[in-house]
Amino acid sequence: MVPIYRQVRDGSRLLPDGLKYIDSWVEPNFSRCFQLMEWDDLRLFQRWVLEWRGYGATIEIIPVVSSAETQAVVDPFLDRP
Repeated sequence: MVPIYRQVRDGSRLLPDGLKYIDSWVEPNFSRCFQLMEWDDLRLFQRWVLEWRGYGATIEIIPVVSSAETQAVVDPFLDRP
């Protein structure tokens, strides 16, 4: 974690234009960090992943859908038997 925190402190999160960092959460033992990101073009996220090569990070991508968007998809099914 130290090289990663050093990069964030000294430089940046290495975000390409158009990729938005929302927030992050770190496990107390530093084994994993969960970051919430937003983008319109998945290639921006791919660029960001490549920027972090060499810092010791392993990145797993888990797409999510907001609760509001999910509710809109589910609504038509709520009154079905």
